[in-house]
Amino acid sequence: MPQISDEQRRHFRDEGFVVVSDVLSDELVERGRRIVAAMLEKAPSEGIGPHFLWPRFGNGHPLLDLYREAGVAEVAAQLVRPDLVVQEPDFAQVAMTIPPWPHRPGGPHVDGITPCLDDGTPGTFTMLAGLWLTGHEELDRGNLYVWPGSHLGLGAYLADHGPDALTRVDEMSEGPYPDIPLGTPQQVTGRAGSLLLAHYLLGHNIGGHFGPTTDPRRETLYYRLQTTTHRTHWRTAVTNPLLEFRT
Repeated sequence: MPQISDEQRRHFRDEGFVVVSDVLSDELVERGRRIVAAMLEKAPSEGIGPHFLWPRFGNGHPLLDLYREAGVAEVAAQLVRPDLVVQEPDFAQVAMTIPPWPHRPGGPHVDGITPCLDDGTPGTFTMLAGLWLTGHEELDRGNLYVWPGSHLGLGAYLADHGPDALTRVDEMSEGPYPDIPLGTPQQVTGRAGSLLLAHYLLGHNIGGHFGPTTDPRRETLYYRLQTTTHRTHWRTAVTNPLLEFRT
């Protein structure tokens, strides 16, 4: 199992994300791509640009098996406080970007707030885990954009305005994401088989794929991870964004 270094842990706390290489073996990468291809046969994309599938796990799913075999929870747990447990996700997001799609995001968004949960609260979680089934080495090929450090700025905003400000989308900038100071966005890069771990509050958005039609589509499997106590303490977690994480 890959080990997260102290330097990577500091980067996650300060910048809000980290890329861990070689989490998926070549065999698991190929298996993941076969699973996605089979899903696309049943729900094909309608053209270029982003295409998403949202499989629920229910009594089991090949993408849950992949998550388990890759040891995603064990790697993610290295960022989380040792007294907390990362629970298994109950669905995945299959995210693809099909070229050519010359797009650059105008700003970030935060997940789980449109729509809210059935009880009216935002669908917050601890961190986003993304397994890369294709290489992300080259820029402008469907890379995820992130706004480094924005998780801390959003946490400060929610401490001032209250955690339920996440439900007041009309007060936010287009995205949606609250109107807070943002630095320069960064495209995240790395090899196929890598794992992206991003703080829930980190501003992020999908980037365009500027390659020609002959370029392969970008494929990522996203899982929304939360600790077993997150939903009980979500208001504290979003106003103190480092609460659930190791120092």
